[in-house]
Amino acid sequence: MTTTATQDPQDRPARERASSSGVSGASGTSGAALAALPGVLSSALAWTVAHRTRFALPDDVLEPHTQVNATLKPLGELAQLGSTIRRTTAPGTPEHERAGDLVTYAWEQVHEGALLLELLRAEPFAAYPYEIYAAFAGYGLRHEGFEALARPLTATRAWAHTEQHANRQLGLVNSERRVGVVTHTDAGGVLSRTWLGGLSEPWMFEGPSGYALTHTVFHLTDWGRMPDRVPEKIDGYLRTWLPAWADGCLESGQWDLTGELLAVAASLPGPAPAELLDAVWPVLADVQHPTGCVPETGAPVQDPAPDPYPFIDCYHSTLVTAFAAALSLRSLRSPGQTDGSPPGRERRTA
Repeated sequence: MTTTATQDPQDRPARERASSSGVSGASGTSGAALAALPGVLSSALAWTVAHRTRFALPDDVLEPHTQVNATLKPLGELAQLGSTIRRTTAPGTPEHERAGDLVTYAWEQVHEGALLLELLRAEPFAAYPYEIYAAFAGYGLRHEGFEALARPLTATRAWAHTEQHANRQLGLVNSERRVGVVTHTDAGGVLSRTWLGGLSEPWMFEGPSGYALTHTVFHLTDWGRMPDRVPEKIDGYLRTWLPAWADGCLESGQWDLTGELLAVAASLPGPAPAELLDAVWPVLADVQHPTGCVPETGAPVQDPAPDPYPFIDCYHSTLVTAFAAALSLRSLRSPGQTDGSPPGRERRTA
């Protein structure tokens, strides 16, 4: 990662602020995360609600030339992270209602599943329509026609042998769990082939391996809802090395990855690593713009304009910040709590 110094009002770079708060293992300021988190979550969700039309799908979304990463991917992320936030926050709170409204909006954009059915018909070999659908299915939003077509497709040899990176395959397994079908392979076997599952040398951590690691945890725990799925060895490994990795991300201004690491910390079984959360959350709160958005990387701008960053450069990091904040609040307030979801139907392989 390249280093980008980010200044606070006392002209201390982000890394110095983080180190003085205990991100590298020293004792943090007790309760610092809890003090910052409610405002961070509320502000990030308010920005997302105000910009939800930017997630709208274009009229030609079914055409072959459509850029999936610029259209369907952001909407799928809105559905996935929004549904997790709603299930993590307390009913009746503004954050709970806002998150639910965002999921409803995303469901309307896919015509309550009908558009995803059309995508599946057009690309029966592609996994992304199924994965987007699974984000809604895990929330209880279903489309009978989609599932009727998906059922025979996901039973094919081609589906079971799609060539992809291990953490992506773990994502497909989690999608199958959410839809409620028998998984095409054993999640444990896939986990062992990931960067994280292999307990890779921690000094080999960098951007791509960092995102692979965070998504391995998200898929394994169903986006933080099932912390007990994290094996003991991986739990210990993450608790040991997350502070150092977060320190490096703060030093280089990698705010999006910082948010994902915070979400990972809040997805671990048992008590939250409170010292890490207390050290890093105040720094990320300083990076957040008054409007609620968070840049993906680089020095935060001081521009008071309503849209200080292009949408494409801040929507994901803002969603991730809200997601991580909701999980962190749950983890700090109610250690070990889950939503009680069933584990899903697993295929065990020898």
